[in-house]
Amino acid sequence: MRIPAFSIARDPLPDHEQKQAALSYLNEAWAEARHDGIDGDCLAQASLFAALAELVGTYGEEAVAKFVEGLPARVRNGEFSLILARQ
Repeated sequence: MRIPAFSIARDPLPDHEQKQAALSYLNEAWAEARHDGIDGDCLAQASLFAALAELVGTYGEEAVAKFVEGLPARVRNGEFSLILARQ
């Protein structure tokens, strides 16, 4: 016999906390996939595809196209680099 699961109603997390939780989930999934032998480049490309598809579904193609226009400058500025220069 299966017992139904009940969840306690909670207020939604603030946006920054949701982003931190989401990144934690993604890091765990990424580590598991790497452990299973999935190449990091394949993971990165699949992740980008999934992320862009989600954004297009939410905001539409034109809004996402405008968003990604700014990515080259953000990459060049080191926004996505994990090793940051210390001053």
